[in-house]
Amino acid sequence: MKESIAMYEKILVPIDGSATSARGLQEAIQLAKLTGARLKLLHVVDDISFITSFEAGMGLTADVLQLLREGGQQVLQDASTQVRAAGLPVETELLESYAGRVSDLVIDNAREWGAQLIVLGTHGRRGVRRVFLGSDAEQILRMATVPVLLVRGTEVADTSATSK
Repeated sequence: MKESIAMYEKILVPIDGSATSARGLQEAIQLAKLTGARLKLLHVVDDISFITSFEAGMGLTADVLQLLREGGQQVLQDASTQVRAAGLPVETELLESYAGRVSDLVIDNAREWGAQLIVLGTHGRRGVRRVFLGSDAEQILRMATVPVLLVRGTEVADTSATSK
């Protein structure tokens, strides 16, 4: 008698509302359909990045923080609707990053929840852009104790066609 073994039962999917994270979510949905996995969608309100960004200007007020939270909840709601439409079980969680890196929160959450895989979109930045902007995806890849599936965004150019 052949016994089926679920490779991944719990997949953590960090999302931020970008097209890149949407690609990661779609990949996670397809994988979960194949393995029967449960998805957990995680959104981190990154207060530190907002405070230090050029757009913030006046700093982080209570009203702005509330808007960031509400936006994060909407991102989670929209994504969980997609997962449920695919017939999959889903959990969501909103976290706030006051003093640490987003990557640390993702890794800690994966460990606490018992995730067996992390799936996330990456912008695939290289060179100075990656160094300047940092890479949470790279940190997650380096520090996670479970496999990490990075899904490249559509903005990553296919250099093979132009490098002749």
